[in-house]
Amino acid sequence: MKAFEKLISSLKRLPGLGPKQAERIALHLLRVSGAESEALIGAIREAKTNIRTCAVCFTYSETEICAICSDEARDRATLCVVEEPSDVSAIERSRSFRGRYHVLHGALSPLEGIGPDMIRTRELFERVRADSGVREVILATDPDTEGEATALYLHEALAKFPVKITRIALGVPMGGDLDYVDERTMSSALLGRREIVHKES
Repeated sequence: MKAFEKLISSLKRLPGLGPKQAERIALHLLRVSGAESEALIGAIREAKTNIRTCAVCFTYSETEICAICSDEARDRATLCVVEEPSDVSAIERSRSFRGRYHVLHGALSPLEGIGPDMIRTRELFERVRADSGVREVILATDPDTEGEATALYLHEALAKFPVKITRIALGVPMGGDLDYVDERTMSSALLGRREIVHKES
């Protein structure tokens, strides 16, 4: 069944789905009614049409400026840098952070050829330079090899600005993804963040 194999192949490209999970989902999609499958197709099409990146922080939004960036009650002095829009959701669920965000849309990975110009580092530096109200930048990249490399690069690049640079710390396991961290652990990580002190060479 070429159509079935093509469906499984497409599903396997989704993050976190292996061959067995992809096959189970494919079988489920074949079992549901035509109305259900059309509703799913319509939802995907609508999301692709209406959702864009926020012009300020680059998280996903249906408006030009997302709800967080539009919220005047948010702390403008604290900027939390994350890798993906899903990380914003993870931190928001912890209810421990009332500042603003900057989404990089990736992390540095020399082995995969991903350098600073391929993620939104330039926009971050421009935000910090242009917004004199920023007093602290929290580096909340994933605690894995790529995330640590990204945090190190950003720390060195941001050291020239008059801002405090901190890194999330307690409770987040090495090698983990932020969007899998539970609310209490995320809260602990944010509250236990540490300042990154620049070392003169």
